[in-house]
Amino acid sequence: MLALAVVALVFATVPVIFFLLNRTVYRPTVKIPKNTPLPGVSVLIPARNEAANISAALECILANPMTEMEVIVLDDHSTDDTATIVRSLAANDSRVRLESAPPLPDDWCGKQHACHHLAGLAQFPYLVFVDADVRLSSDSLARMIHFMESNQADDTRLNANNYSGPVALASGVPRQQTETLLEQLLIPLIHFLLMAYLPMRRMRTDLALSLAAGCGQLFIARADAYRQADGHEAIKRSLHDGVKLPRAFRKKGMMTGLFDATDLATCRMYRGATETWQGLGKNAIEGLAAPRLIGIMTVMMFCGQVLPWVLIPFATGWSLGLALTAAAVSLVPRVAGAVQFQQSKLGAALHPLSIILLLAIQWQAFFKWMLGMTNSWKGRSYGAIKKQTSAPTKPVTAAGVRA
Repeated sequence: MLALAVVALVFATVPVIFFLLNRTVYRPTVKIPKNTPLPGVSVLIPARNEAANISAALECILANPMTEMEVIVLDDHSTDDTATIVRSLAANDSRVRLESAPPLPDDWCGKQHACHHLAGLAQFPYLVFVDADVRLSSDSLARMIHFMESNQADDTRLNANNYSGPVALASGVPRQQTETLLEQLLIPLIHFLLMAYLPMRRMRTDLALSLAAGCGQLFIARADAYRQADGHEAIKRSLHDGVKLPRAFRKKGMMTGLFDATDLATCRMYRGATETWQGLGKNAIEGLAAPRLIGIMTVMMFCGQVLPWVLIPFATGWSLGLALTAAAVSLVPRVAGAVQFQQSKLGAALHPLSIILLLAIQWQAFFKWMLGMTNSWKGRSYGAIKKQTSAPTKPVTAAGVRA
């Protein structure tokens, strides 16, 4: 029992150390004076059956006082009023443009295909990919562009990759709005996993693919770098752009970064228990449920976040003291995250249950992958992800020619 308590304390302490170190790196973008000259930006929104979201999303984006801005919405074969709503808004604001997605090829994921097509239609030097359920603040675009213009990779501790240069792709996790219990338990784990297990300082100086991280809800990229990295076409079969898009940039030798988007954007990621469970499971095999990762991550998270609580009822003496300490320590990142990122306090209090549920989702996804079962999302079915072997083609530009 004493040995288990020691193990629990060690595995609970490591995420706390990572969290504290990462807080010095994962910071909000700075506010800048109004009318600061900035390059133009193309805001790109893939929209499939987003009638409930698209109007509010566009209104928030258009509240940004950018001198040079275009907002392109790609209607991805919606069966609701998405296109009608966008068309009405575009009639009153020339910055908004509605486009229709071409047919989805068999070897593409719907969102990646839509984003690839959107990038080909964009004309400005910065591309912001944003989901329709994200609400941007009125200064978000200027602050993200300023981050890209001023933020340099920390070149004081260069490793063998010898990289020193501007960030080519950056991402931030919006403030996650959660209402139902399962949302409150599981959605905040996005921040927990980033802050407690990703060495962000090393991420800033090392191009290792294992350090790639992002949030698919909100990306900003340099347009020229995006094309050099083959953008979303490099990940066309993927359902997990949050990890795979930064990895595509890193494969081409370009640095990726993260910023705290809590005060830049909000998002209601999923609605209800069923959608939350299915949504987190649809791309899990490309994340924590990956065959080479699921075992070690299960051990790390169970031993540090669940085991202390399991031991408490059975431990005595020194073992009980260590188990209680480990349990208290395990809550530090989740409670601190709830404060810093404006998350559910109830979800933080039930953190061990959150981890159990998350691990259940990962193992369900793993076994579905092993059995060759498909995942369904937005009315489309996707099989097991396989390695891409075909050479990527260049995106179509706004002028209609290959870049």
